[in-house]
Amino acid sequence: MKLAFSSNAYMHFSIEQTIAQIAACGYPGIEILADVPHAWPAGLLERSKQLIRDALEEHQLTISNVNAFMMNAVADPRQPYWHPGWTDPDPHYRAIRREHTKRALQLAADLDAPSITTEPGGLLTAEQSWQTGSQLFYEELMPCVELAEDLEVDLLIEPEPELMIEKFDQYLDFVDRIDSGRVGLNFDIGHAYCVGEDPQDWVKKMQSHTRHYHFEDIASTRKHAHLIPGHGAIDFAATLREIANTSYDGWITVELYPYIDQPDEAAREAYNFLHNLMQQLEIPVQ
Repeated sequence: MKLAFSSNAYMHFSIEQTIAQIAACGYPGIEILADVPHAWPAGLLERSKQLIRDALEEHQLTISNVNAFMMNAVADPRQPYWHPGWTDPDPHYRAIRREHTKRALQLAADLDAPSITTEPGGLLTAEQSWQTGSQLFYEELMPCVELAEDLEVDLLIEPEPELMIEKFDQYLDFVDRIDSGRVGLNFDIGHAYCVGEDPQDWVKKMQSHTRHYHFEDIASTRKHAHLIPGHGAIDFAATLREIANTSYDGWITVELYPYIDQPDEAAREAYNFLHNLMQQLEIPVQ
């Protein structure tokens, strides 16, 4: 398995600075935020992409994933990154999410990234049923699925507390209608824990869908607030054992965006905790 760190904890730094600092913390991989201030696709010049490539090469980092979930650049007053969503009642807002996802897929292809992650539908309104939201999500997502296939980039859905797809059974129900090898799961262990699905119980069940993992800790209250691994109640040893039993050898990206005021400290502590634990469990790790 390979450890990466998400750039969304480095909102006070340029992407070039972020790459250097994540590498200095020991990680071989980085998840790049397709958003301000790092790599907002709608405004990213080719020269900027080349600077990212050059920084990655200089610091020997590999991209684990492109995070296309967050959309802070839009500055929607309802919530900084859930909106615009796939299920927004306004088709013009849905189009913003759809076109952003297309641009993020192209960005991933341009940077030789294996995948992008996106939100699991959206925040349903009081008037929307799950079935209504699911149909909207499907209709908006399918053009992106076609592009993902053309570009050979995985399009990963990330279940999220409070959004349309919170739980794994909901994910399975939704993707059952999509016939594409490019659609998969971003298994966020903290999100699973928040909705009462302890991650070690779901790793094997979801292994055929999982292409990438997000790691963070969550308090025993199961409140959705990302913590440094080891600071909460998730059983990381049990979760890592289950992942190892599936022979997964891909990326585990640590996502600690609440720590924007101390990203280096959070990144180092998370790396040391996970790296040491995996060595204790005799799990090969980079």
